[in-house]
Amino acid sequence: MVSWNFRGRLITVHVMSVTSHPAEPHAGSVASKLNWLRAGVLGANDGIVSTAGIVVGVAAASASTGPILMAGIAGLVAGAVSMALGEYVSVSTQRDTERALLVKEEAELELYPAAELDELAALYEAKGLSAATARTVAEELTDHDAFAAHVDVELGIDPAELTNPWQAALSSALSFTVGATLPLVAILLPSHGLRVPVTIAAVLLALAVTGAVSATLGNAPRGRAIARNVMGGALALTVTYVVGHLVGATVG
Repeated sequence: MVSWNFRGRLITVHVMSVTSHPAEPHAGSVASKLNWLRAGVLGANDGIVSTAGIVVGVAAASASTGPILMAGIAGLVAGAVSMALGEYVSVSTQRDTERALLVKEEAELELYPAAELDELAALYEAKGLSAATARTVAEELTDHDAFAAHVDVELGIDPAELTNPWQAALSSALSFTVGATLPLVAILLPSHGLRVPVTIAAVLLALAVTGAVSATLGNAPRGRAIARNVMGGALALTVTYVVGHLVGATVG
């Protein structure tokens, strides 16, 4: 049972045992996993669009299977390496920044404990607690684990779950490769006359799926995400096909 005073009225609430609602995960690890999954979907989406653009453009310029295969594989490898390097550099920078902030916070707690306590109380007061309650919460959390309390409220960082650049690089390269494989296979299996139509159909269907998945993970409207994904992919394929056709006609 919990009671508090609200505008002169004593309000009492009987509280049953508190458990996490299965449909509302609040753990930081769950949020982190969802972010990685969303990044994987976006990486696959990039692989689908970029590789499809390459192979469709080459197919518009050449009827030979060899150039299409070589261009597709080159695009797949280059894209996967680029994604991995980009993620590694980006996440490494983020991790270095997080570590620097943690070291700074630890030093400040050791040098200025009283000022840090005042700062923690002010942060809780800014969240809506009364000055007295904020002070009590800050003192109790400081007695329990001052460092954990500050990095959580002030920095929003969990020291046990810092970003991993190697994991980011590997997942990005893998998801890009999986996405890029679809248009590459789709354009090589059909006969010459059906290559481009089959590839376009497969790519747009795959983009609809990735759009729906990304929207579901982000609790966003799926229709809008699907339409945005499909329209963007269709535009990219149209442009690359036209450019490939013009280049092929000019060179030929």
